[in-house]
Formats: sequence, C-alpha cells, structure tokens
Amino acid sequence: MDGRTREYLEGRFGDYYRSTDVPLPPAPGEREWGVIPWSAGGTRMHRHQSLLDLGDLSDYLARSAPRHVYFSSARFSDPGAGSMDDKGWREADLVFDIDADHLPGVDPETTGYADMLDAGKEALLDLLSLLEDDFAFEETQAVFSGGRGYHVHVRDESVRGLDSEARREVVDYIRAIDLDFDALIETRQHGTTTQRVLRTEGGWGRRTHERLLGFVDALLEMEEDAALSRLKELDGIGDGRAKTILGAFRNNPDAVREGNVEAGGPGVRTLVEALAHETVEDETSPIDEPVTTDTKRLIRLPKSLHGGSGLVVEPLDRDEIDDFDPLSDAVPDRFRGRDIAVRVTDPGEVEFDGDSFTLDSGVQSVDESLGVFLMTRGRAEKVTE
Repeated sequence: MDGRTREYLEGRFGDYYRSTDVPLPPAPGEREWGVIPWSAGGTRMHRHQSLLDLGDLSDYLARSAPRHVYFSSARFSDPGAGSMDDKGWREADLVFDIDADHLPGVDPETTGYADMLDAGKEALLDLLSLLEDDFAFEETQAVFSGGRGYHVHVRDESVRGLDSEARREVVDYIRAIDLDFDALIETRQHGTTTQRVLRTEGGWGRRTHERLLGFVDALLEMEEDAALSRLKELDGIGDGRAKTILGAFRNNPDAVREGNVEAGGPGVRTLVEALAHETVEDETSPIDEPVTTDTKRLIRLPKSLHGGSGLVVEPLDRDEIDDFDPLSDAVPDRFRGRDIAVRVTDPGEVEFDGDSFTLDSGVQSVDESLGVFLMTRGRAEKVTE
C-alpha cells in the first residue's frame, strides 16, 4: 500500500471513530488491549496495553485511528504488564472464530468473497445452535469479524475459569472429533427384555434422533416405490431390509418416536448409523481450535473498523443473523454518499452494498464506501481528486 492511500485511510478511519460510539466490553479495565497502526512496511501489533494506558477509548481511537483494534478474551490483575507471566491471569471469555476461507468446500482461490461470507454465516448458525441447545449458554454475543468470518463470545460465569484443556473438550464436542457413535445408543430394560435405543435426551444422540424423525416423516409421505428407493440409497440396505424397515415405520411409529433402533431389525440400526454420520457432517461447526483453546487471545473489538476491508466489526443480535448481509449492513454510513477518485489496480468483479459489477483498471470515480473497501483489500490506490 502506498503512502497516499495509507494516509487517506488513516484519516477516514479517524473520522469514523470521531462520529461513532464504540462500546466497551465487560470489565474493560481488566483486559489487555492491542492495536495495529497504519505504519509503512508492515502490520506490527502494539500490545500489552491496559485501558489505563490508552485513556478514554473513544478519544484514543479518534486520535490514533488504528488500522485494527483488539482486546483480550482474558481478564487480568495487571493487563498492562509487559509479559504474560506478569499480568496475573484471572479468567477468560470462551471465544470462537469461524474463518470462511478455512471452511470445508471453500477454496479461497475460486470462491468469491460474498460466497465465502455466506458459507461463514451458515457455519455461525450451526455453532450457535450447538452453544444454545447443547450447552445452554446464555451470555453469548455473535460478531461479524469485518473480514472473512464471525466471532462468538461466551461470557457465562461457568466457562470463564476453564483452562485450555477443558476448552479443547468443548471444541472436540462441537467438531465431533473422535465421537463414539456406539455411545449414542444405550441399552434400557423394558420389562423382562432389553432394548437398544438412541440417547434422545440431549447431545448428538438427540440430534441424530431428530434427523431420524424427519427422515421417517419424509418416507411416509412418499409412494412405496420412492420410499424403498430412498432407503436403498444407504449402504447396507438392500431390497429386503428396505421393505422390513418401511413396514416397521408404518406399523410401529411409536418405536421410532422412542428412539428404538431394534424395531425393524438390523436394517434400522444401519439406517441410524448412516443418519448419525450425516448429522455430524451437516451440523458440526468448523471453528478455529487455537482461538478457542487460547485463554489469553486477543480478539477484534466490536464496532471497530477492519483494516483489511473497511467494514465494521458488527455485533449481531440473534434474530438479526438470518437477514444480515455483511457487504451491505457492515458498510459504515460515514463513508457513504460522496464520490472519490481511485486507481483500480486489481480489476474484475465486485459484489458490494447490494450491487454486483465489473471494475476496469485505471482511475475510476466511485462511492467512497466502495473506494475504502477496494483500497483496504489492496485492489485500488488513492489518487488526487
């Protein structure tokens, strides 16, 4: 990035901070703070600062206009100490990071930015479902990172004291790492006999059971030939087993509701196993393990600007996520409404602020919000007006 572009962006970031109320996280004085300035020749972080060192946050951001702003997930006795050992770790939020260019099926070389963000939002929704339904966390904050994905901050008192190993167990559950599929089924006494049933009360057993119920409901709405064909798509289920399973589902639906994997013979157990693997594949969330297991992680400050996109690190209420479009809803209003001149150095397709178009090389007049987006992403440079 050349000097003119860097100076322009620093000035406009300062204007944003002078016009925006950036809220503090809980216990801000107990957290370490870090910033990356608009320096030439790199993106070196200035960290080991406390809020006491920075002073009033709004004033500091308006004066320094940093490229990136971070605060620690951890709370310390002395957050401004120069070494981690001297800070006096007390506890830490449980933080999750979803990075869209690391998601399964996403190739950063061939997947457009907007499509990556869509994939990231789907992973976020899966993660929130797990955190809310399986862990019953209550103090949860989802945040668009301003870049390629999403963050989730969990601040329930019950998790703040967890060490790295305990946090890794949470990660392993969410990603279903080394999940024992046999353990999803338990043996229960039923009169004088025993039954093998799915663990429907919670966890991956409950999720598999919900998928089984949906699968059965769909089967029972099909014509018989279509239902049999659907069953035979699964490994280990031939014509005979398919007919037995379908008959069991039609004649004894209560057994399915109870999670009984024996009603219908071994074919039902094969079906349940296939659906368990399908459930895990579809409902796990590919979170970044090192972020969650790090008890002293620095994470982006909500409502700050991301220096690699010019977008707002946007906190999201749970009911806003489905309709949230980061390339429109995270565009700072401060940068809208006037045209500026930029030199496009990386031409091509762009999706931004509800529009899709193709940029040519050379000097172009664009809305400032788009110009900031292009300059921060290294696709354009500022030129004199």
